[in-house]
Amino acid sequence: MTSDSRVSVHRETLPGGLTLLFEPMPWLSSASLALFVPMGAATDPAGQEGSAAVHAAWAGKAADGDDARAFSAAFDRLGVRRGYGAERNYSTVSASLLAETLPRALPLITAQLRRPNLTDSDFRSARQLALQELASLEDQPASRLGEALSAATFESGHGRSAFGTKAGLEQLDPASVRADRAERHGAAGSVLALSGGCDREEVRFLVAEQFGDWQGGTPPAETPVFSAPGRQHIEADTAQVQIGLSYRALPPEHPDTVLQSLGTAVLSGGMGARLFSEVREKRGLVYAVGASGRAVGGAGWTVGYASTTPARAEETLNVMQAEFSRLAEGVTAEELQRARQGLLTRLVMQGEASGARTSMLAGDWLLRGRVETVRDKLDRLRAVTLEQLNEWLADNPYGDPVTVTLGPAGEGAG
Repeated sequence: MTSDSRVSVHRETLPGGLTLLFEPMPWLSSASLALFVPMGAATDPAGQEGSAAVHAAWAGKAADGDDARAFSAAFDRLGVRRGYGAERNYSTVSASLLAETLPRALPLITAQLRRPNLTDSDFRSARQLALQELASLEDQPASRLGEALSAATFESGHGRSAFGTKAGLEQLDPASVRADRAERHGAAGSVLALSGGCDREEVRFLVAEQFGDWQGGTPPAETPVFSAPGRQHIEADTAQVQIGLSYRALPPEHPDTVLQSLGTAVLSGGMGARLFSEVREKRGLVYAVGASGRAVGGAGWTVGYASTTPARAEETLNVMQAEFSRLAEGVTAEELQRARQGLLTRLVMQGEASGARTSMLAGDWLLRGRVETVRDKLDRLRAVTLEQLNEWLADNPYGDPVTVTLGPAGEGAG
């Protein structure tokens, strides 16, 4: 067991390989937990893309012999707000609850995770739901662009859609998903993060009781491989053009990510940010514009996004790229102050909410292999000087991006 004496962040590895992360927040009457299992779209079996997504919905329906209605009712009686799903790298089970109900709620969550019913009839409805969610992307241009941009960013499986593919989903059957679960759903590499108004020793006891004998490994994580910069256009029957840019960035464990985050916040962090000011306010080119950082274990990238008309798409794209490149010329003291204050505010607010703090704990461990306190993050942000940031920006200019546009064919769209 390790801990941070200032804020009582605790970490423990159970015999089967599950990592427990717990931060007491004794002023709260609530608690939040999130369990991450490395069974995500990136490692779906070839030809069975969507297996993790179907498994998550299937396993979330019922457990321990209860039917779906009775299983959901058991959570409802405790007032537990439950969630589950599959992302590119992990399957997740999450819950928000009153801290006093944890001893009764955790066995239900354990049952969902370790003893799901996995009946053939529930499989059919889970797969049909996955197919419907995939089809719904056709009516969501921004989401469709996001999926296409992720696919174009990576040569490795990290670009796969968490929704899967139509062909992959249609190939799935109960036996194949059960076999996939046996290969990829285990304690080793999984993380249970929990925070809120709970007692540390009670949490340790409950988790050991429910998960102490959980075993099973998972295949090694694939090394992220970026695609070469390039440009593609996806034709779609829309009135707008969606624009996506993807730039290589620092991996999440790099110590200079705080500088990179400040640079991104100068670009996109409110109405005073450069992208909003230059692309929307001064030129009136877009409906929406922004930038954000993304990361998986071992790789980071920065995404730019805009929505505009076909006639203005090319100009919008050029101005966006120019603003990314212009960061290398440096930022002003006022821009640094605004960017820093925005990040500080977000961190403080996340640190005061159990759900956000739980996600932060898990993200630190999964992406960086360490747990960092909110105070550590705040101190690092406050310590950055204008000279330090501008020197780093000059030494680390953005290169050529992967560019994806989605919209009608025609002038400015491709």
